[in-house]
Amino acid sequence: MIEAVGLTKRYGDKTAVYNLSFQVRPGSVTGFLGPNGSGKSTTMRMILGLDNPSAGQVTIGGYPYRRLPNAPRQVGALLDAKAVHGGRHARNHLLCLAQLSGIPARRVDEVLGVVGLQDVAKKRSKGFSLGMGQRLGIAAALLGDPQVLLFDEPVNGLDPEGILWVRNLMKSLAAEGRTVFVSSHLMSEMAVTADHLIVIGRGQLLADMSVRDFISHNSADFARVRTPGTDPAQREKLTAALTEAGGQVLPEQDGGLRVTGLPLPRISDLAHEADVRLWELSPHQASLEEAYMRMTQGAVDYRSTTDQRAGLQQQLPPGAVPPPQMPVPGQGQPGWYAPPSPQHGGQPFAMPQGQPPAGPYGAPGVPGAGVPNPYAQPAQPAPAQPAQPAPAPSPAASAQPSSAAPDLTKPEDAR
Repeated sequence: MIEAVGLTKRYGDKTAVYNLSFQVRPGSVTGFLGPNGSGKSTTMRMILGLDNPSAGQVTIGGYPYRRLPNAPRQVGALLDAKAVHGGRHARNHLLCLAQLSGIPARRVDEVLGVVGLQDVAKKRSKGFSLGMGQRLGIAAALLGDPQVLLFDEPVNGLDPEGILWVRNLMKSLAAEGRTVFVSSHLMSEMAVTADHLIVIGRGQLLADMSVRDFISHNSADFARVRTPGTDPAQREKLTAALTEAGGQVLPEQDGGLRVTGLPLPRISDLAHEADVRLWELSPHQASLEEAYMRMTQGAVDYRSTTDQRAGLQQQLPPGAVPPPQMPVPGQGQPGWYAPPSPQHGGQPFAMPQGQPPAGPYGAPGVPGAGVPNPYAQPAQPAPAQPAQPAPAPSPAASAQPSSAAPDLTKPEDAR
């Protein structure tokens, strides 16, 4: 078990972690969440003895990491997938780690097979992709068959198959009774991998609870209701009936209604009593991402702003109509925390209306036609050659019938 008590870390005037206390228990996958700069990496470095806390302490099984006998046999960690000597083969890298910890060489071949790198075991790690580097780092963490494992962003660079493999690996390790501590920014992955969450912001603890409790404490469930779009009167009648019964009704951009304060059976009964036909009545439960954004929106240090593009936009000619903006689904609704939509020329990737885009050879249906290549090299003008006097025709050439050189300026002649 990992236990932190009053953990604090200062770098000069900067306090990265302040009075942080939590426990990571065995038998479950514990997710470690927080915005960039919240102190997650600093906390994991203090757990592994790489940084000394300014105050407080953190222990693994009751001992600081540096006092654990043969720590690599008890704790495995992946903090930086590229922390590998690029000139070493993958197998030699693991073999060096194994020899330092008294681990038999056969274990190196076992973990290479576990992470799927047995076919590239004799290749230098400097040629590995980010995903292959992640697999090699996971192999190093598993090398000593430890009971405590820490992973910092373990799925970065992995393909979907690799992400699924890491997810199943974490669950299987926890099912064996091990302590698994995983830091990640992928909320969708944490929602299906983690059993418990520890959330920090600006170095302080924000939440220490199960995933289900975290979502229920930081989100509001609602019902989505939809009436026939061809009859707005039924929509208004249902809105009045739901409001009179004590529900809160918000219209959505797609024509539906978002209802809170009433259970689904009550909504169905009210619609039946008002003689309103329903096309949709479905419950909506917030995702982990929505709950996380709601909790941490006040603890984000790095916020993006809208690109004003001052002085870079081309002025429209007189009388020209600017292209319409494409609506962003869900924007403006409660619980919508997506960043500003990407803009390109005043519209988010909008295509011209009314006609399909032309292809590079005039054929329709090829997106991006007519857009200059931003990586094309500008054509260099040919250097001017001094005029040379035309040579006098030879008698033999005069005797032959003259044949004009073909004109290659036309496409059909060029072929």
